[in-house]
Amino acid sequence: MNKMEQALRELNHMDALAAGDSWLHARHSLAKLIVTVLYIAATVSFGKYDLAGLVAMVLYPVIAFQLSGIPVRTCFYKLRFVLPLVMAVGLLNPFFDRTPMLALGGTVVTGGVVSMVMLMLKGVFCLMASFLLIATTSIDAICAALRMLHVPSMLVTLMLLTYRYVGVMVGEVAVMTEAYHLRAPGQKGIHHSAWGSFLGQLLLRSMDRAEELYSSMQLRGFHGEFYYADARAFDATDGLWLAGCAFAFIILRWARVTQAIGGLIVR
Repeated sequence: MNKMEQALRELNHMDALAAGDSWLHARHSLAKLIVTVLYIAATVSFGKYDLAGLVAMVLYPVIAFQLSGIPVRTCFYKLRFVLPLVMAVGLLNPFFDRTPMLALGGTVVTGGVVSMVMLMLKGVFCLMASFLLIATTSIDAICAALRMLHVPSMLVTLMLLTYRYVGVMVGEVAVMTEAYHLRAPGQKGIHHSAWGSFLGQLLLRSMDRAEELYSSMQLRGFHGEFYYADARAFDATDGLWLAGCAFAFIILRWARVTQAIGGLIVR
């Protein structure tokens, strides 16, 4: 299996995850989208030294992963290429911020180290929340939720077609790469003399497939709106989930949950 086939397989796996039947999958796409946005907003609003408060925000992704039935390791595996970039954010902070914050044994922890850890945790938590949204909601349902929030139809349609087109293009690249290697066995990669014709054929083939894809979308009811994607009404359970999560985020953001738990443990 070449790299393109592996990428296509992972895209299809994400669609399979979104088609699950867990309790969280059954929630309305609008509720899940708003909850994700509220969680990200609450997470990034913490001060650069408020590490004790930020740690409590891990409760939402932990509980949500249990409700979705998706293993946490699946999230980190899917995000394995993005996580190093997130972890690299703030690596220079310890060199610029040398203000002593606390002492652990004989080691002084500076403000730069604390702010670096804060940036890393914020990035990881936000990625986990975003992954939960994508892994429990189809792209069509997400687009339908965006339209309910009156996001311009052109932007939403562009996002949907880009997502669909990426899968089409990756599939065509996988087929063409396999065909090339069958004609040139033992050759590593594609010879530079074939790059022009390869890209030209890829453009023509992907355009044809994209036209077929758009025609099939129209036959299934797509006419610029997404009423077909999430026809289920926003019920009381969805409202309670949204209100409960919003209340929990307020508590986690403004109440010192970790300090209260630590005080109980010390007692």
